Amino acid sequence: MSQQRTHPLWLWITVGSMAIVIYSIAVPVNAVLYQVPVAIAFVLSAFTAGALPLSLTRPRAALAFFVVGLLGNGILAGDDRDPFWPGPVPVLEIITLAALIGLIVYSRGWRLGAVAWLLALATATAIPSLSGRSGFPTMTGAEIADLIVTFSIAAAAYVIALLIAGRVTIRDELAREKEVSAEEQARRQLVEERSRIARELHDVVAHSMSVIQVQASTAKYRLTELNDPAIAEFDDIAASARSALAEMRRLLGTLRPDGEEAERMPQRTIGDIPGLVESARRSGVPIDLSIDDELRGAPLSVQVAAFRIVQEAISNALRHAPGSRVSVGVARGNTSGAVISVINSAPDGVPVDAAGGGHGLIGMRERTTALGGHLETHATPDGGWLVHAVLPFDAEGSVIVNPEGNA
Repeated sequence: MSQQRTHPLWLWITVGSMAIVIYSIAVPVNAVLYQVPVAIAFVLSAFTAGALPLSLTRPRAALAFFVVGLLGNGILAGDDRDPFWPGPVPVLEIITLAALIGLIVYSRGWRLGAVAWLLALATATAIPSLSGRSGFPTMTGAEIADLIVTFSIAAAAYVIALLIAGRVTIRDELAREKEVSAEEQARRQLVEERSRIARELHDVVAHSMSVIQVQASTAKYRLTELNDPAIAEFDDIAASARSALAEMRRLLGTLRPDGEEAERMPQRTIGDIPGLVESARRSGVPIDLSIDDELRGAPLSVQVAAFRIVQEAISNALRHAPGSRVSVGVARGNTSGAVISVINSAPDGVPVDAAGGGHGLIGMRERTTALGGHLETHATPDGGWLVHAVLPFDAEGSVIVNPEGNA
């Protein structure tokens, strides 16, 4: 655990405020109780207190600052002060040391925190000897007690910071894993949706290609007046249709997950939308439905996409806006194509932010784009939601797609 963390603003404010309070108290304590010259007390107190905010970005420099302040205060303390109280390490500097070790462990890990703990304690132990007042083995009982308290508090701060840092690290790793898992699930669902669209388009196109192949193959038997070049042309058309069907099946095989069998259920079309709506009504959802009967003769690919869009829009309304009223409209456009509109009112309570949301909208957009149409989704002024899709096809029942993929 040696990574550098990004610190929140509240931590900067807390540490900065703590440093200001410690500095404002340390100056008079060092000057009066330890008889350090006033000017030097200002500087040394700035070193020890300033080490706290510095530890958030430069922990090694902060440790050096603290050692200089601690050592300087101990060496420059007056010789005629009380030898029994206060001890060689001021109480404020013990508090500062505990906070400093905790911040270093939290920010940079246990190794640098252990170095800070050992270095600071070695400095505190050396102060009596360096100041010339006492030292091993002549250290007074008060000095020994002060060092024991310093050791204990610093060790406790180290252990507590280690536990907190470990907990935060585990939490951050779990959050990252959850984010990666959500992204992977989104990609997987998108691939699955595209595979299903490909299978549906295969079924639609395969039917038409099969008809073309059969008509071309039997033309020479049905149309007796055909000459040899025309018969050869029809044979070429039939061969091309068979080749296209084989290529489509191979392409579908690359899109299908391993071990998955091809779906054999009949495709749902616009004619199945009333049953879908009735099923939702039985579950207690008020739904208004309007379908233009003229669209029942629309191309199969358009009908399949229309059903799926209505199905997903109703599902989204149930998940995200429970209790809302839904209005479904499937109509022929003014010029050409099918226009699907699904509107739900504002929910009765607080909208539900369902986990894994957004993939249904991606699927609807994929289906719409595949047919050269466009999809519009947005909130309504009254707090509801609108899904509006246009699936173009001409008066002869052919899907209209230009090279750009737009209607």
